[in-house]
Amino acid sequence: MKAILQRVLSASVTVDQELVSSIGKGILVLAAVAPGDTEKEADALAAKVLKLRLWDDDTGGRWKKNVQDINGEVLCVSQFTLLASTKKGNKPDFHGAMGGDEARSLYQYFYRRVQEGYAVDKVKDGVFQAMMQVALVNDGPVTLEVSASPPKEQDQKKPKITEPPK
Repeated sequence: MKAILQRVLSASVTVDQELVSSIGKGILVLAAVAPGDTEKEADALAAKVLKLRLWDDDTGGRWKKNVQDINGEVLCVSQFTLLASTKKGNKPDFHGAMGGDEARSLYQYFYRRVQEGYAVDKVKDGVFQAMMQVALVNDGPVTLEVSASPPKEQDQKKPKITEPPK
């Protein structure tokens, strides 16, 4: 999974000229699900969203507080285009994004995990697969890319081969 986190003073999602969700001070999360992603990656990303320290403390200490510490809000928006490839030609290729019902299910799992890790009333959502208008007032600006990737086959632990005793 991949996400863009933006520290915001406010953010909102509108679909068909109707306001769906809005937040005040907090984090806008644009999240994408890739093929091979599992609940493990969703759990890791949800934890990172809630624990990442993006605000200063009251004494001027830089990058000391997370969204929960400031009693902020979180707006999650599904955004498969984060996984587009633009290496060839001028048309984005979206094969790097998980499709359909599987992506919807894992994204919704991620969204629930953010809610469960914080507070249901502090975490809002867009509309999966809808054409959304996302408005925000970026604070800073602070914009970060965060990823939680499944392990690659070569990264998985290989069995240790030992020589028999002589």
